[in-house]
Amino acid sequence: MSKIVAVTACPTGIAHTHMAAEALSATAAQKGHDIRVERQSSQGVQDALQPAEIAAADVVVIAADIHVDEARFTDKPVYRTTPSRAITQTAAQLDAALALAGEESSQMANPATPGTLKVVAITSCPTGIAHTFMAADALKKAATARGWEIAIETQGSVGSQNTLTEEQVAGADLVVIAADTHVDDARFGGKKVYKTSVGAAVKGAAKVLDAAVAEGEVLGQNLADTVDALKAKRAAARTGPYQHLLTGVSYMLPLVVAGGLLIALSFVFGIKAFEEEGTLAAALMSIGGGAAFKLMVPILAGYIAYSIADRPGLTPGLIGGMLAVNLNAGFLGGIVAGFLAGYVARWLRDAIKLPRTLEGLKPVLILPLLSTLITGLIMVYVVGEPVAAILAAMTSFLQGLGTTNAVVLGLILGGMMAVDMGGPINKAAYTFAVGLLTSDTYAPMAAVMAAGMTPPLGLALATLVAKNRFAPEEREAGGAAAVLGLSFITEGAIPFAAKDPARVIPSIIVGSAVAGALSMVLGCQLMAPHGGIFVLAIPNAVTHLGAYAASVLAGTLVTTGMLIVLKKPLRDGVAATA
Repeated sequence: MSKIVAVTACPTGIAHTHMAAEALSATAAQKGHDIRVERQSSQGVQDALQPAEIAAADVVVIAADIHVDEARFTDKPVYRTTPSRAITQTAAQLDAALALAGEESSQMANPATPGTLKVVAITSCPTGIAHTFMAADALKKAATARGWEIAIETQGSVGSQNTLTEEQVAGADLVVIAADTHVDDARFGGKKVYKTSVGAAVKGAAKVLDAAVAEGEVLGQNLADTVDALKAKRAAARTGPYQHLLTGVSYMLPLVVAGGLLIALSFVFGIKAFEEEGTLAAALMSIGGGAAFKLMVPILAGYIAYSIADRPGLTPGLIGGMLAVNLNAGFLGGIVAGFLAGYVARWLRDAIKLPRTLEGLKPVLILPLLSTLITGLIMVYVVGEPVAAILAAMTSFLQGLGTTNAVVLGLILGGMMAVDMGGPINKAAYTFAVGLLTSDTYAPMAAVMAAGMTPPLGLALATLVAKNRFAPEEREAGGAAAVLGLSFITEGAIPFAAKDPARVIPSIIVGSAVAGALSMVLGCQLMAPHGGIFVLAIPNAVTHLGAYAASVLAGTLVTTGMLIVLKKPLRDGVAATA
């Protein structure tokens, strides 16, 4: 039996701090270990660790998204993780921490074996909620299994964590960038770099490392060398429209979430309460709808252009996005403006050649002026009115959907949310629903969130009512999946789907499709774009609350029922064949 002390801390301390503490305590007890957990939250420090407890501990676990003072743990092996991983991968995190405690002396005594590679990596997905950290964990495990040293920087929606130091980059033999958004690689000049997607790292980290060794290419030592030697390859890597769109979406999402929740809070005082000037409801609506939502489209367009052309694309993209708002072209106009501004800025950047003495004028004068002028004129005279007409027609169609069409749209959006559980298809459905919020179309958002909650919830329920169909580690993960499902984190279903895709994926697709269709046909509308069950507690944030809860429940039950039918009982941990 080992003695463990732990600290859990998240920025708000409302949920993850306590959920991580409970998960660590329960799992450690099941494994026969002695554990004490200190909780650091917005309410202060609870169950503070005592010096005697720290002195007797074999290892320290810090599960935190914020800074934790480690001075008192100077002489102890410290394992650092996040509250999310402590909740969703509790057993694995504890095993890794205990392994660290056992490896301290051996690592000090035995230097790294000859030929050991030093790897640095960056993982980044559009939302940064799950795939970013899952990819990091997978790469770390694959590299550790080979005896390689690895340091991983995660670039999520809350910013960069475990940022790579200059020393780590300088000492690296290999750089792996697993990202579905734009990642600046300027600091890796002269290093062997391999780029892939987050999904590839999650599903096959070992293959990614093999490919990185075999196919990675050395970046130029400076900007001039990079442009001369890798211009064509770099340009080709950036022409993927989907990656540029996801980059814009990733920067837009915090505005959408903040604005949507503030609008929902204004409805607490009544649906029309914001119309009375000087009231708190009016102030909340002004902040959420008048400011945050108005910035959504410019930010979307600006960072699509940034992904295409780096900094030269940001100015014309932001201005093109604002023109889309002014022209009533909405999020569709913003997408067009972003791609237009990005490609115009990149073409101008590459086409304009100036003497070295005048080169400094390009980024501060020539490129912003010309790219903004071209983008603006095209938006005003060519793009604006047609796109505005298309958006108006689409909005009118969606708001006037008959029962049959509503069911079909709900089935499609719901199924898309479950097909890849946070992947490209899921993000496409979510982006579609979020974009419609700017047009006061709220039904698709309700369908998408209901369908996104269903997969983890259905799996969690199945692990309870059909325990003989799931391995012990899956049953243990069921509780965490339930929490993730309630929080609208569809990625909670991924571990189950990866282990048994033929049975799990069809089950969650059908369940999510049912949830989405019911939400649409029952006329449910959702004002806030994220938050899961926690948003539903806000009065008037969702219309027809009872019907909406029934939609989520129905999708969950359908998923659970299909899992019970399709999955066979296990025999000694192996699925039965008959």
